[in-house]
Amino acid sequence: MKIVKLLILILIIFFTTAVSAFSNESAKNDYSPDYIIGAGDLLEISVWKNEALSKQVIVLPDGKISFPLIDDVIAGGKSVAALREELCTKITQYVPNPDLSIIVLQVNSMLVYVIGRVNHPGRFALNSSVNVLQVLAMAGGLNPFAKKNKILIFRYENSETQTFNFRYDDVSQGKSLEQNIILKRGDVIVVP
Repeated sequence: MKIVKLLILILIIFFTTAVSAFSNESAKNDYSPDYIIGAGDLLEISVWKNEALSKQVIVLPDGKISFPLIDDVIAGGKSVAALREELCTKITQYVPNPDLSIIVLQVNSMLVYVIGRVNHPGRFALNSSVNVLQVLAMAGGLNPFAKKNKILIFRYENSETQTFNFRYDDVSQGKSLEQNIILKRGDVIVVP
């Protein structure tokens, strides 16, 4: 009798863990319709009750995707909602009233770069809102030779480059927290 109760308890724990893991995995891939698609992102586009029009596509470096019946479409730089609307409009001539959905399966375009005197310089993928201090931690922290109060963040936006100052000592002591900005796709952190 004790063995049966133990087995039931183990099954309940296993089932609860599996459901929780599945929920977390689903939530991880649930990006807002406002998410701006970028090169390298993996999208799942599906038309309900039409397997021939359901596929996974990777956004090419030029921002284009290829989709059956409508060939190449520019996806890069558009929101998920805008791309869905455009695909629905273009596919309507072949499929009346299409029920089309787009799921961002993998975000590969949200990259920031850390160069200079950190322990692990390189590019880092952002899967959520991340600030400067967090990315410096992802880069292994500053090395002993870093000029930690002369860090710069470069952001190229609207055909011009903006520069932000970051004083590590101030921010790490809870001062000048406005310098600890949320990073955007393509930002470059330079640690002299």
